Amino acid sequence: MDAGIISYAIPFLLVGAKTTLLIAVFGVVLGLPLGILVGIGRGSKKGALRRLCDIYCAAFRGTPMLVQIFVIYYGLAQISFIRHNPVIWWLIGDGLHAAILAVVLNTGAYTAEIFRTAFLSLPKGVIEAAEACGMSPWHTFTRVKFPLAFRQALPAYSSEVAIIVKETSLASTITVLEITGYAKRLMSETFAIMDIFIITAAFYLTINIVALTALKLLERRLSFQR
Repeated sequence: MDAGIISYAIPFLLVGAKTTLLIAVFGVVLGLPLGILVGIGRGSKKGALRRLCDIYCAAFRGTPMLVQIFVIYYGLAQISFIRHNPVIWWLIGDGLHAAILAVVLNTGAYTAEIFRTAFLSLPKGVIEAAEACGMSPWHTFTRVKFPLAFRQALPAYSSEVAIIVKETSLASTITVLEITGYAKRLMSETFAIMDIFIITAAFYLTINIVALTALKLLERRLSFQR
């Protein structure tokens, strides 16, 4: 690898890394609670709510992330009502906002399935014991069900966080200059395709190693064995 190419590319990719981290952080901060709520909704006894959550999950888990970004950024922009609604247009009219929205909605669907499975795997005896102690449904959920489900879901959710970081690269398809966006620009300027994309891969790998290590430490801290 050419040292000159590396020294020229890294400052640009560092700027792109800030945008990548911004999209990923919003994806986790907003997608996690959305996924938990949808996961609870999928286990609800109310048929309408359960079907609505199932449709949402099926739509976003059954279609490619790239198509979802295009539909949100290019497709919805064709609807007159959306173009004239300032709040909705703020969400999808800007490439960065549209990318964040797509990542949040996509990861929300996968997170919902992770937590739905975690809630279903809870031991019934523990829940029955909590109810026998006189706990209200809310206290049973917040003090028993959710803490146990979160421990169960954390290993699988760690993989979802890594996927979120990698999905941010698709934002470059709608003119967002994150890591991959800058990598494409640098490639066209320098024609050092291999060098640029090796450095780009190293950036994504570093971000994911840091994120997965943090989640592994959290998983170890919450472990029952500890």
